[in-house]
Amino acid sequence: MAFVFKKQIFGFMDLLRFKKMVKIRREKFALAPATPIPATYKVNETAKILHPGYFKGKLVQIDLETPDTKTYTFETSVPFYFRAGQYVTLGCKVGESLVSRPYAISSSPEQALSKKVSFTVKKCGFFSGYLFDEAKVGDVFTIGDPSGEFCYEPLKDSKNILAIAGGSGITPFYSMAQAIKDGTINCNLTVLYGARTEKDLILREKFEALLSDKCRIVYVLSDEKKAGYENGFIGADIIRRYAPDDFTVMMCGPQAMYDFVNKELSSFDLPAKRIKREANCVGVRDVADAEYQITVHIGFNTYKIKASAKETVLTAMERAGLNAPAKCRAGGCGFCHSKLVSGKFSLAGADKRRLADKKFGYLHPCCSYPDSDMEIIVPKA
Repeated sequence: MAFVFKKQIFGFMDLLRFKKMVKIRREKFALAPATPIPATYKVNETAKILHPGYFKGKLVQIDLETPDTKTYTFETSVPFYFRAGQYVTLGCKVGESLVSRPYAISSSPEQALSKKVSFTVKKCGFFSGYLFDEAKVGDVFTIGDPSGEFCYEPLKDSKNILAIAGGSGITPFYSMAQAIKDGTINCNLTVLYGARTEKDLILREKFEALLSDKCRIVYVLSDEKKAGYENGFIGADIIRRYAPDDFTVMMCGPQAMYDFVNKELSSFDLPAKRIKREANCVGVRDVADAEYQITVHIGFNTYKIKASAKETVLTAMERAGLNAPAKCRAGGCGFCHSKLVSGKFSLAGADKRRLADKKFGYLHPCCSYPDSDMEIIVPKA
């Protein structure tokens, strides 16, 4: 029980009682248990799991899913938690370059708490090609903390999720299906999964093992007709056939799929908050090639690197071996925002910078292409 000090009518009485405080404190200390003070507390351990920062992942298993897609399973140095549908960055040194890419997690949040995480990656770019051809069991990679808003939000979304996936875009929905089964999230998931042919369907058997009254999947093949499959593209007719009365749309796939489905959804009169799209990484732009010099300030160090007009400023820094911050590679998260000292650049797609960043001359290197020599100040990764 805490000691309560009552103020007396006469001030000198307070002074007399204060002189006895040392004795009282010693008596209270003597009554306390001799148990050592904990070295850490549950709240601190929980914070580490929710915000792990960068950590190491050892590649322990590689599974071939389709001729051009593999699942990579890592044993992580720390337990962590993510929301089904989120992504992390996976990176390592490739030659002289420090490279990382964002990948949607295809395993369940429950597994991450047991220091296991998986990514299902299609071979379609520089880093994914390296993973497919070079990565081997035992290799150690750097993993960034979970990010992204492509997940079920009970306060905003309908309890019925209509997922539209194309190619490797099935991966976040596979994670959601696992989370539904283990009780991490409580929603109904209907997946419309588009692929060219039956052999291009990724994670099919694994996904079908999770089907229930709360989770179902419909396959839509564009290049072949087969019994038991929808044929063509995922348009308004197919959506009406399988969508519940009230639903939230979540799309993950190539930009061409987004452009087509956006038009098809216009007849449903859905509010903007009920349509979610996972952002795609910025790629190479179609312009005449030119070489520029970029002066990069990171901390107290200054570097002068070469940059191609076809590639982003971030890619140029990675090729030069600089440890530059990177996450979404789509201009949305702001993790890489850097100060422009001089030079010109072009943006890929819509300008997603905050108004303050525009006003005070900041740019996102992950989606900015150099149009001249440049000088920038980059935060440490």
